[in-house]
Amino acid sequence: MYTLFIFNILVCLSCLEPEKDEATPGTGSQNYKFQWAEIADSSVTSLNQNFWNGGKYYQNASPGDGQFHYWPQAHALDVLVDAYLRTSNSQYVGYMGEWFVGVKAKNGDTFLNEFYDDMEWNALAMLRAYDATDDAKWLEASKLLWSDIKTGWNDTMGGGIAWRKSQLGYKNTPANAPACILAARLFIETGNADYLTWAKKIYAWQKSTLVNGNSGLVYDGINGNGDGKLQDDPGWSFAYNQGTFIGAALTLYTITQDNTYLQDALKTANNMIGDPILSPSGIMRPSDNGDGGLFNGIGVRYLTLLTLNGNIPPGARDNYIAYLKKNAETLWLKGTERPKVIFNHNWNMLPGTTGYLNPQLSGCMLMEAMALLNSRSLLKD
Repeated sequence: MYTLFIFNILVCLSCLEPEKDEATPGTGSQNYKFQWAEIADSSVTSLNQNFWNGGKYYQNASPGDGQFHYWPQAHALDVLVDAYLRTSNSQYVGYMGEWFVGVKAKNGDTFLNEFYDDMEWNALAMLRAYDATDDAKWLEASKLLWSDIKTGWNDTMGGGIAWRKSQLGYKNTPANAPACILAARLFIETGNADYLTWAKKIYAWQKSTLVNGNSGLVYDGINGNGDGKLQDDPGWSFAYNQGTFIGAALTLYTITQDNTYLQDALKTANNMIGDPILSPSGIMRPSDNGDGGLFNGIGVRYLTLLTLNGNIPPGARDNYIAYLKKNAETLWLKGTERPKVIFNHNWNMLPGTTGYLNPQLSGCMLMEAMALLNSRSLLKD
């Protein structure tokens, strides 16, 4: 059985403790050299050291509280896939295999769930695990989840997938934009045209119902109180909604080469990095230690994919890179407890004595994004 101990990773001390005269985030100061691969290593090592539970799942807090929440497990798996793709270290595959056993057992011996969006997150992560390992169990589990997810589509509010099985009239972005990405990626994997038909149908509903056509802002949901109203309160503008719509548009663009999809992604991304609510002073807005702690990391994941696309305007790419770099430098210098490497949900402040899984995952996703961009020689001092 795979041994659950701390990874034998030699963490460069210079990436854990800065010079006395720290850099100012976003300035490229010569006083601090960001070693992004080493920082990503230290981030995922901390995740596994501080949040992995002997029951083969990631627990909610450190010091360990034993609490299991289904949807963050998907993003922990995503981070393991990120780290494996970056390093080819088989230890990450070991954790992934134990995750497959432990999360299913903890969720009642099934990957199915009450919440359609939660199943989508896990299906997406498992599909990435399949791409990384070529282990068919991941693809089969993802397809099984999709079969259940698509039953959430109904005609209330003109279509869309419901948020949960006990509230079929409430439609939101977290249940639709990731479903579009999932269906589109399943089409790429299998060539089954039915997946692409679903992806286009979900996207069309999402764009017409939950996206501001002028600004590109993606709203959270509609009909939450059964009154047909759009949830357009600025306080409900979240990075993960922007990110998943960007991801949906980008994936369909990749398949179809229809430039409309790419322009949709660019519009939403440009709004996301410039919106004073989503990105006050150019930094992703503080969230919380609960579900909100994951929102920024998901936004980062899909903005990074857009940044890597070779067909976006160079000026847009430069803006996205500068935004991601400023956020990562800020989190590392201001919002990270070092050398333990625990991330806060507020990237401008140190965390408290308790670390929480969701902000930790967002931080890991951001640091993996920086390591990826650096490996493509896209970062400038």
